[in-house]
Amino acid sequence: MANVLLIGNGAREHVMAEAIIRSKHNPQLFSYMKSNNPAIASLSSSVKIGDYSDLDDINQFATDNKIDFAVIGPEDPLNNGVVDSLQKAGIPSVGPTQRLARLETSKSFTRNLLHKYAIPGNPRYKVFSSMDGVEEFINALDEVVVKPDGLTGGKGVMVQGDHFQTKTEALEHCRKILEEHSCVIVDEKLEGEEFSLQCISDGKTVVATPPVQDHKRRFVDDKGPNTGGMGSYSSEDHSLPFMTAEDVTEGLSITQQVADAIYKETGEYYKGVMYGGFIITKDGVKLLEYNARFGDPEAMNTLPLLKTDFVDICKTIIDGTLNTLTVEFEKKATVCKYIVPKGYGLPKDHPDAKSTSEKIEVENVKDAKLYYASVDKRDDGLYMTTSRAIGVVGIADNLEKAEQIAEKAISAVKGPVDHRPDIGTKPLVQRRIDHMKKIRG
Repeated sequence: MANVLLIGNGAREHVMAEAIIRSKHNPQLFSYMKSNNPAIASLSSSVKIGDYSDLDDINQFATDNKIDFAVIGPEDPLNNGVVDSLQKAGIPSVGPTQRLARLETSKSFTRNLLHKYAIPGNPRYKVFSSMDGVEEFINALDEVVVKPDGLTGGKGVMVQGDHFQTKTEALEHCRKILEEHSCVIVDEKLEGEEFSLQCISDGKTVVATPPVQDHKRRFVDDKGPNTGGMGSYSSEDHSLPFMTAEDVTEGLSITQQVADAIYKETGEYYKGVMYGGFIITKDGVKLLEYNARFGDPEAMNTLPLLKTDFVDICKTIIDGTLNTLTVEFEKKATVCKYIVPKGYGLPKDHPDAKSTSEKIEVENVKDAKLYYASVDKRDDGLYMTTSRAIGVVGIADNLEKAEQIAEKAISAVKGPVDHRPDIGTKPLVQRRIDHMKKIRG
């Protein structure tokens, strides 16, 4: 029996906790969370509420409970060096060290790594630590994307045509970013369809999980501000309706080459999740960014389908023997829709903005899975916070049935809530297919 430490408190960590507990090894789960997720707590032998920057507290909790290995959910503890800290205490982790977590925490590190080792997938880009040369480079591109070099909670990317219209505005955004961050990255804007390819790696072997498409925009038809993700879907054939088999192969190949390059660059094996955000363009698959952990919501599309024992996967990642394990997923389609407060993503002066701290009630959901995200369990019930509340996941033999299961289950949550009813529906998916056909010519 293994004692497993899970760090994190969101819906992503809820589905990770479920995968750990499902193991045939009957592990004991110990969870360190910055706020109390009642679902994770119910699966745990012991829980500690603390701060992800308090590495001594995390170490003490791990040592006291004789933890065999840790699994890290969110990016903040990785950025804080929790893996390095646990390593010093003799506790291995599924998650990269602080230096290797730069794959996510430093977009310039990743762009430059691909460039140095001639790995395909980079758009035209430049990294600037001052405004010198920024205007010249922006003017050399048709349209641009600007982003800070650091963690932004998935909301720091500014895209021309979406978040701003002119190159003058692009310059102004670059100036603002450099006031708060050491570098700004300017990429060419790419036209295509995005997909998430979450891969697991022991630093030598890289294994892909089924590709997923996330929906960042707050409202129906991809309108409104960017969010942490309003929902996502995956298909039963472990592709996506607008993809070819070559697209998946290309994404996996880029990630394998990045894993190899990380070892060449640092002498250290990357042990954990390499989640690539890719876009399919007329010139093939390009890399938008990497995350050093599972996606939220994308983990909720993939981990429930996992047929291979998750604890076995964790052990082979730590031991560097992932090549000895066959990692399998059920051939099912999934649709995840996030239930959010009505005020989520709205200006503070909007009439619905106050809904973010309201009480909600969750009735019995027969067919769908519910994963608790940012909720607060109090004596008198369950309350929302300012962020996404509950991930609702439908799983079925095809996308249409999975979407219907998720949509039906939404009605089981009562309160001032909202969601995106169009995620996983035929019309939205068809638009993606038509868009990709046009791009491929």
